Amino acid sequence: MLTDGSFSFPRKNIGLEVELNLVDGRLRPSMTNSAVLEALDDPSFTTELGQHNLELNVPPRPLAGDSALQLENDLNAYLGKAAGTATDTGSTLAMIGILPTLAQEHFDQKWLTNKTRYSSLNDEIFAARGERLALTMDGAALPGAQPERLRSFAESILPEAACTSVQLHLQVAPEEFAAHWNAAQCLAGPQIALAANSPFLLGKALWHETRIPLFQQATDTRPEELKNQGVRPRVWFGERWITSIFDLFEENVRYFPGLLPETDEEDPLEALESGQAPRLSELRMHNGTIWRWNRPVYDVVDGLPHLRVENRVLPAGPTVADIVANAAFFYGAQRALAEQERPVWTQMSFQAAEENLYAGARKGFDAQLYWPGIGWIPPDELALRVLLPLAHDGLRRSGVSDEARVRYLGIIERRCLARRSGAAWQRDYVRRAEDQGADRETALNRMLGRYLELSAGGEPVHTWPLTD
Repeated sequence: MLTDGSFSFPRKNIGLEVELNLVDGRLRPSMTNSAVLEALDDPSFTTELGQHNLELNVPPRPLAGDSALQLENDLNAYLGKAAGTATDTGSTLAMIGILPTLAQEHFDQKWLTNKTRYSSLNDEIFAARGERLALTMDGAALPGAQPERLRSFAESILPEAACTSVQLHLQVAPEEFAAHWNAAQCLAGPQIALAANSPFLLGKALWHETRIPLFQQATDTRPEELKNQGVRPRVWFGERWITSIFDLFEENVRYFPGLLPETDEEDPLEALESGQAPRLSELRMHNGTIWRWNRPVYDVVDGLPHLRVENRVLPAGPTVADIVANAAFFYGAQRALAEQERPVWTQMSFQAAEENLYAGARKGFDAQLYWPGIGWIPPDELALRVLLPLAHDGLRRSGVSDEARVRYLGIIERRCLARRSGAAWQRDYVRRAEDQGADRETALNRMLGRYLELSAGGEPVHTWPLTD
């Protein structure tokens, strides 16, 4: 299909998914997703792994024009409807990378959403690993405090359900895929440093974006001896720059056994010869159980096949405006980097891009990231000096309106100047509450309550006050 030019490419469409949490009156996880979904009765919303999760899939749209402004309006409308329905069923919607009030008891297997796919995934991952799940992390210290450590175990994959993210999709032509994927890999570290929103887990202050190591550990199928032998993890940054999307699917088959075997009677070659786009169900199911931070996607819509880059780095929240700003920054910078005459990935090692991801996730604005021609640089300075000008250029080339471009990239610029992400705000609020005498549980509860108020208010996180 790649050789024959079989792929539909009328225009660059974008898509977006947001994973959400439900909380009860005490701001603890509310295991009510089936009741909320039934009351919503909207196909844009679907289940996720845990009973306290929902997922919103926004219909795809072109990137050009005022599409980003319309996306913000649409997201507000969808989430407003969901929030109202959740309230009617006794819960509240929370858009945050990791719910800070999650406790060990919420990782009990009984809280898996009641769908065969989720229980099968749980069983297969534990069968492959042959041992319970260990959660181990060393945190980035709160201001003026000692670093904290997490050492815990789980008997299910529900720690994965703690990780609620925003996934960005970009439809690309096959010949452009490699450049856009490589560009997305280069951007992963700066992206996560600027947008971190997951600093607490099980009462501990850990990474600014704890979602990154937590997701990796929660879905790891490798027992300790296979890790030591260098077997690749299923949550994966990758190991090399690519020249074609084919490289990624080839790695999938070579390195990862099937986790959820699904067979389809379709013969793809027969489908092609009869002029139809093959479904490739086995390939798509297998790809869905390899959680690359930038994932290749093959899909068929209205009988037409297409390819997408799925960017899975970002956390949910804090507000709709922040989410759309993060998306605009990614799409603009990705386009500009993909079209450079001397691509940035020819000037840095793949390992440097991976190390940037982990540095950005661990330390947020306090990280030092590597960038060719500059060396080591804090993420806010990298964004202000290099990436925001590139993002403006990329959005202009994509036909994005000046109003949308200035609004959303302006949010990123002001977030950098304030050095305040969702994670930075959460950490500062909790530290302040503890300085005033609150214990950790009380501080986290108060912080989440204030977070939900400010998130519902809709003003970007860099404007949020630390006072009640």
